Amino acid sequence: MNLSSSPQGLDTLLPVARETAQDRVYHQLRHALICGEFDAGAPFVVGDLAQRLSVSSMPVREALARLVSERALEATPNRRMRIPLLSRIRARDIVAARTMIEGALACGALPRLTLRDITDLARQIDRYEDAPDASAHAAANHAFHFAIYARADMPVLLPFAESLWMQAGPYVRAAVRLHSDLVDSAGNLHHRGMLDAIRSRDADALNVELTADISRAFDILERAGDDVWSDDV
Repeated sequence: MNLSSSPQGLDTLLPVARETAQDRVYHQLRHALICGEFDAGAPFVVGDLAQRLSVSSMPVREALARLVSERALEATPNRRMRIPLLSRIRARDIVAARTMIEGALACGALPRLTLRDITDLARQIDRYEDAPDASAHAAANHAFHFAIYARADMPVLLPFAESLWMQAGPYVRAAVRLHSDLVDSAGNLHHRGMLDAIRSRDADALNVELTADISRAFDILERAGDDVWSDDV
């Protein structure tokens, strides 16, 4: 089968064990979306995915349907799935939702984070510094944030944050292409600010640093001009 129509990020996926095919297809795609492995508008062809992951078409269809329900993918008129195009309206909506939901998670976690947690977060920052490429930076960034959010003990909000990270992935990918500093050591500036706020138990400072961290990629796209966007807002 010809895989030429598949998005570039598929080469990061691995064959899936058949006994857990549906969940593992979903989790591999979810991780790739969070890490910004796919460009906006990239198509997903069921047959290509099934061949890449060594599964039948059914678990792929089910995983893609789940991702559509989470708004990480969208269905096109020809019944294929794709990454949504970059939209100013959607970008601003994602930033607002992430700031609200992740702010609540971070502040909920603040009184629960222990000295051991703080030490682990400092190690996460070091892992970000040592990451060899953009994909590894994205994974380390996700690990840092969700190590905090998991301590909030807010099981209703946490899945919403995960869904928003999947939706944000293509925007971050586009911003990295425009501004490589997003994945150099300067990318840890707000992580270190968040960690300082956690150490001092300062919820306001934590929220300021988190909001700045969330906004970085989207601010780059806002300044990039109309060619980046699919809408005319």
